[in-house]
Amino acid sequence: MRCRWCDTPHSFDGGTPYTIKELLNKITCPYVCITGGEPLIHEDILSLMTQLCDRGYKISLETNGGMPIDEVDPRVAVIMDIKCPGSEMEERNLWENIDALLGHHEVKFVISDRDDYDYSVEICKQHHLFTKVAHVLFSPAFDEIEPKLLASWIIEDKLPARLNLQTHKFIWPKETKGV
Repeated sequence: MRCRWCDTPHSFDGGTPYTIKELLNKITCPYVCITGGEPLIHEDILSLMTQLCDRGYKISLETNGGMPIDEVDPRVAVIMDIKCPGSEMEERNLWENIDALLGHHEVKFVISDRDDYDYSVEICKQHHLFTKVAHVLFSPAFDEIEPKLLASWIIEDKLPARLNLQTHKFIWPKETKGV
């Protein structure tokens, strides 16, 4: 996808290719977050996640929600975006993915304004997401909406949602890659 506020446009052109064996030899920590761009576009990603789970790693997958998640190993913690209208990618949501969400998964909405917030709340209610998944994450689009304003809406509406800040952008300049 090409969300209006994408923070990883460098991923559009791919990166360094590795075999699964090479990747398995590079991992030195017990928790692996597979993110992108969109990781599910890679043909061997499902196999990689299963092999990592088999080896005892804790795995999460961050997906933009536009590719099917039904074949992801159930041991993987899926964090799936649902694109709001402000992203200009709303039409790319793969709504069938909601049926494939498991109780330990998370759903994330990147919110740029009140319309996106209202949209997110409606989608959560319509699909029972507040009770279907472990966490619903509301992320303020960086430089689009103040986190304090989004937090006030969540509190005012007494929503069981988490405010999800892109912490790395508060620590490093927002252009910094690989953090």
